Amino acid sequence: MTRLAILLAGLAGLGGCGSVDIGRHAGEQPTLELSRYFDGTIDAWGLFQDRSGAVVKRFRVTIEGRWSNGHGVLDERFIYSDGSRQQRVWRIDALGDGRYRGRADDVVGVAVGESAGNALRWRYVLRLPVDEREYNISFDDWMYLIDERVLINRSVMRKFGIRLGEVTLTMRRRD
Repeated sequence: MTRLAILLAGLAGLGGCGSVDIGRHAGEQPTLELSRYFDGTIDAWGLFQDRSGAVVKRFRVTIEGRWSNGHGVLDERFIYSDGSRQQRVWRIDALGDGRYRGRADDVVGVAVGESAGNALRWRYVLRLPVDEREYNISFDDWMYLIDERVLINRSVMRKFGIRLGEVTLTMRRRD
């Protein structure tokens, strides 16, 4: 293989490392407005797959959301397939222009989000307990509003840039 071919192959490989621009969803409907969708009770069902694709954990979540003056609180209560339970409370601020920031007790620093059309990209580092140790894991969440009641969330988890697995979550607003 010539040096040019190796260089071109390497550059092509880098193209796969890029990120999807949230703006490509700008015209998609229905429009995802966090303060509207996450106001009330949402039921959700999800699973975690390791990097080989094996389902490692299944879970159910009940989310109670409330918003006032651009500030939201999402109280998430998880029940895992092994019977364990967890709670996470998000405090989210709408910053305008489809931008958000959020905090939770197990989030390292600040989560940042941006939305366009029916999509939201939410990025943060989560402190995860595993076998009596804690690890800081980067999450890259993409949420897509399917209709007024259903939202699908897909998250890629990484540590030191290495993909550890994915979380898939389907949410449904209660009427």
